[in-house]
Amino acid sequence: MIDYDNRATDRVDAAGLNAFMSRIAAAHSLEELTFLCIGTDCSTGDSLGPWVGTLLEEQGFARVIGTLRDPCDANKLPRLMPALEEKGTIVAIDACLGKPDSVGAYLVRQGPLIPARSVNGGLGAVGAYSIAGVVNAISLKPYWTLQSTSLYRVMGMAQEISKAISMQWNKD
Repeated sequence: MIDYDNRATDRVDAAGLNAFMSRIAAAHSLEELTFLCIGTDCSTGDSLGPWVGTLLEEQGFARVIGTLRDPCDANKLPRLMPALEEKGTIVAIDACLGKPDSVGAYLVRQGPLIPARSVNGGLGAVGAYSIAGVVNAISLKPYWTLQSTSLYRVMGMAQEISKAISMQWNKD
């Protein structure tokens, strides 16, 4: 498990994702939260965040950054970082590459994630809470791996994440 600052990351399935979101909902009102959905619409594997953002926006969530129409990618995120403190409690959502037996799982934690880590992007940590969906196995060519990731898998994972979020605030 990843450990950025001595707070463990848990590998969970859809049920664990629901439990994680339930804990966040118990601690924060919806008005306090902003969902930061990181990624791009230009790469299948890296589109998980924008898919989640689009689904949340379609369900009526107002505080969403990053959709398929307006992605929060590696170019936009650094410009947004200074203003994120004003956005309340951030739930960061991103795709990641991982071990083959973790593909399809979610890495959740109270604490930040580091966007673009799989591809050595060098972006800073972001989020009070984080969800990283393991969309494919890590390889020697991470950009190629993200480009060749199953869209079906990414869309299914995006639906699971958005459902886990919407269930907490009766928006499903």
